Amino acid sequence: MSTENLTLTDAIQTAVEAEMKAVTVYKDAAAKAANTAVEKLFGQLADFEQHHVDKLNELIASLQKKNKYVVYEGYSRPIAAQSEIQIAGKAAKVLEAAKVSLMDILTMAQEIEKSASKKYTDLAEQTSDKDGKAMFNQLAKEEQSHLKILTEVYWNLNDRGVWAWPGS
Repeated sequence: MSTENLTLTDAIQTAVEAEMKAVTVYKDAAAKAANTAVEKLFGQLADFEQHHVDKLNELIASLQKKNKYVVYEGYSRPIAAQSEIQIAGKAAKVLEAAKVSLMDILTMAQEIEKSASKKYTDLAEQTSDKDGKAMFNQLAKEEQSHLKILTEVYWNLNDRGVWAWPGS
């Protein structure tokens, strides 16, 4: 179903559902992480997406009760950059056993972030409300930031066999 065929509330609800899926994916990735820094990264991404769920639900309630958008100033906790974490010994064996599933999780997470960014960009284009446009544009920007981090993690792990990522 395309966004054009949905009511605004329905379109936002589909975004909520996508964000909830992202929370689940990131929590699963955190549980599978063989390193505390990696676990922390996925935990932070889960928290970030949960914040989006909460704010989108707040927006739905405001639109239903007051027919007004809410002001969204973004999520203020940045994700810290991580220099290279060498994978050796027991961690290397754990990673080798889990690499396919972690790479699958990273690929799925990248697709989730791409899709969410596109949905928010589309919603920003469809609304003339200043606060709504700003909120959807900020959400799209945050999802692009997540995509950048996940892409770096993916390529560093796949090409170099190290965990490393830029900060946000």
